[in-house]
Amino acid sequence: MTKPTGLPEPTEPTVPSVPSATLDLLYSETEEELRSAVRSLLADRCDPAGILARAETGRPHDPALWGTLAAGIGTAGLLVPEKLGGQGASHREAAVVLEELGRAVAPVPYLTSAVLATEILLGCDPGTDEVGALLRELAAGRQICVPAVPLTLAPGAPLPAAVRDSGGGVLTGAVTSVADAVAADVLLVLADTGLYAVPAASAAVAALVPLDLTRPLATVTLDASAGTRLADPATARAAIAGALLSGAGLLASEQLGLAEWCLTETVGYVRGRHQFNRPVGSFQALKHRLAQLWLDVASARAAARAAADALATGAADAPLTVAVAQAYCSGVAVRAAEECVQLHGGIGMTWEHPAHLYLKRAKADSLALGTAGHHRALVADFAELPTP
Repeated sequence: MTKPTGLPEPTEPTVPSVPSATLDLLYSETEEELRSAVRSLLADRCDPAGILARAETGRPHDPALWGTLAAGIGTAGLLVPEKLGGQGASHREAAVVLEELGRAVAPVPYLTSAVLATEILLGCDPGTDEVGALLRELAAGRQICVPAVPLTLAPGAPLPAAVRDSGGGVLTGAVTSVADAVAADVLLVLADTGLYAVPAASAAVAALVPLDLTRPLATVTLDASAGTRLADPATARAAIAGALLSGAGLLASEQLGLAEWCLTETVGYVRGRHQFNRPVGSFQALKHRLAQLWLDVASARAAARAAADALATGAADAPLTVAVAQAYCSGVAVRAAEECVQLHGGIGMTWEHPAHLYLKRAKADSLALGTAGHHRALVADFAELPTP
């Protein structure tokens, strides 16, 4: 059979190559042991009824749970080097913790304190007394440190310049949509003269009404608040940019854990719920929906693990891998939560059932650290780069 003439030769898309041979998407024995410890703790201390009860008080954080998770298991110091009192682990281990926290929608400031704030401090000079001392406090779980940046701030986006230094580290300004500020002991504030550590008690923290009841937002207002300078403006901005990239990549693991819980609970429910003398899950239409969701979650696991591994190894294409993970996992988490609510029927619409907590977390996560659209645009930008 002859080849038709007049047709253009097929060409391969020009995208940066991702050497899959260097990616390790599997979980190590150490990571599985860490998962087991975190999951056991959350199963014992973080049940849905308790989460709802705390959410209704307006202060969802559980200090006792955070103390055990941060100091007892040592998860707060996973990214902190051993010489500074941490575990000296990598983003892969932190990703496993976030998977389990997403699976339980745990109301703890892990993403903000143990990931974002820790990454910012590591991006400064950990050898200085101020930065080193704060990292030791965070690694030991004795303090909660939160970056005073909007949770919606995306990697690569311009950093806000809302805080001014009137001289000597006396700061004035306001930042809104700061996650977990109500639980913070220390705030990391970017001012025009650099990065400052500000005691939370010296700032006015006004709680907002968040969509996600388990991750509270607040407006932080500084009125001649004194801070300790940690880094110059250039170093501070580079550190925050690196932290946002790591946070976005690890947020994909939280979204993965959330989606896995929704899929597991929904499959269990439709197997046990009967109509017309047969399980609801035996109807072909629901089988197709759940099979597609299983495929989506499996793909999300690969994307999230790739992002965690790229961050852990310092891969040159980590920004691309993170953008792909966020662009994909964000939508999967929302779809999984929506299917969970809908396929649970009437009970899924009630306040008492935890499905709404997962839907709200999924929706809030889809806006955190850049929307899926923002990350798709980043992937498109990478695709336009010439192949090396």
